[in-house]
Amino acid sequence: MLRGVNHRQPRLARAATDLYRLGVRARAKAFTALCSGAFDSFGEGSTLQLPIRLQGEERIAVGSGVFVGAGAWLQTLGDGRLEIGDGCSFAGNDVLSAAASIRIGPRVLLARNVYIADHRHAFSDDEQAVLDQPIEQLAPVEVGAGAWLGQNVVVGPGVRIGRGAVVGANAVVLSDVPDRAVAVGAPARVVRELGVRS
Repeated sequence: MLRGVNHRQPRLARAATDLYRLGVRARAKAFTALCSGAFDSFGEGSTLQLPIRLQGEERIAVGSGVFVGAGAWLQTLGDGRLEIGDGCSFAGNDVLSAAASIRIGPRVLLARNVYIADHRHAFSDDEQAVLDQPIEQLAPVEVGAGAWLGQNVVVGPGVRIGRGAVVGANAVVLSDVPDRAVAVGAPARVVRELGVRS
């Protein structure tokens, strides 16, 4: 038992924890209700958990029953579009940045710290800071229905991740991942097809 910790009042501790959770949910629901009209479309039962960073929300479509965890950054640049399908769950601290098009299919699971962008920063001009250079290599990104992207996954421009695919933690995905495949590594490579016995 830890010193200095009073374990004699578990009901009070549980009540305090439950009250905290209720407050977090209520805050998220209230914020979602207030800001959902600013989006291109926003499905019933979806939740944006604070804090969240939003840019270009008028070009973001959120399906029904979507959960976006705390610390996320959803942005569109220029004419870019971001579409999040029904029933998706984003754990938190995920970044989705669309300058062309990012389409996330239904029931996609993103672990924490996933980064998906349909562009990259230019860095060829050695006279300018990368921050001052434009974005380049704009190409649509698609994540198929039911896919799962593990913690710290990075997805680059022009990539299609197939239906039901699994991308392992810390992978850097720069080329397509087929349906029902498992991809790992940096750069990511397919190591297994789901449902196929070896």
